[in-house]
Amino acid sequence: MVCIAAFIVLLLIGIFVAIISIFKRDFGKKYLKVLKKSFHCFGKKIRLQKCDTNFSDDVKTLLLRKVIIKKPKLVRPLSITIEIASILLVILTAWSIIEAAKAGLSLWVFGTCNVSQPSNCALGADSCGLDEDNLNWFTEWGEIFGNIPDRVKTWNVNDFNLNIAFTTGDGEAALSIIDPGCSVCLQSYKNIKNNPEFLKKHQLKVVLYPIKNTNGELRFKNSEVITRYSLAVNKVAGTDEYSAKIINRIFTEFDENGTIYQSLFNNELDEGQAKALLDNWLVEWGMSKDNLKQTQKLVSSEEITKELDNNIKIIEEQIKPKGIPTMIYDGEKHLGLFK
Repeated sequence: MVCIAAFIVLLLIGIFVAIISIFKRDFGKKYLKVLKKSFHCFGKKIRLQKCDTNFSDDVKTLLLRKVIIKKPKLVRPLSITIEIASILLVILTAWSIIEAAKAGLSLWVFGTCNVSQPSNCALGADSCGLDEDNLNWFTEWGEIFGNIPDRVKTWNVNDFNLNIAFTTGDGEAALSIIDPGCSVCLQSYKNIKNNPEFLKKHQLKVVLYPIKNTNGELRFKNSEVITRYSLAVNKVAGTDEYSAKIINRIFTEFDENGTIYQSLFNNELDEGQAKALLDNWLVEWGMSKDNLKQTQKLVSSEEITKELDNNIKIIEEQIKPKGIPTMIYDGEKHLGLFK
């Protein structure tokens, strides 16, 4: 194991040697000579063959040469220590390579380097991560390999029988899954609005998905209320105009104190206050008292619960996002912020 560990160390310090070699070429030549010898021994070891050089002994001698002269009795225990340290280094390196490979595959498949805790990954797509607490190291690998076909398949928006919050734009169908309380969704929505070419090419269907934490609690406390209002008002009014106005105001407008409405819903309003504010908006936009009463009654109905549950089931079991927002357009699933 000593020669394998030495080879790993030599590779790691290679970049520093390259810099030093600019000024001292002889140093670089000596390094390459040692590296070639190490690589030869390394190649033998990984093929389970006996190393035909004394490179391992050379390394030990280099490390213990002063001990051999001054304290020969320590040579054997230190030699054993070097072997143990070499084994640990090789195991650590192998584990690091495996973990790096898993993170890389996860990044490609899901847009996040952490399968079970996407919100903890600083790499990949900007999104509000959907964390899971029922995955272990082995099931994470299963998730990755099980979803590779989804990464390379052709996606079609019309394959999903979702209850749409509202539709905007013209052309080829596209799907956007957002949470009204997610700040990344807010920015993604603004980016889409500021891209007239995309809206001219695509008819964007927006679906609201209230994110829940691993304990079952809502990530953003009023997201489900907003989602239920969106679904209910569409049924009562027979148009998605009110639903579109609700999301547009939450994502782009500010109250009299200069607070953006998304922050107001997330941090200041309880459920009753959120419902009252949404009611006021609907009246402001011209909804009749009778339609408002129907909407208020429908919001908490079993009918809306079934529509919401249908959306959640399709999103989680068929689309399988690891973060919100998630979009489907041009035959692909796009993860995270629309740029």
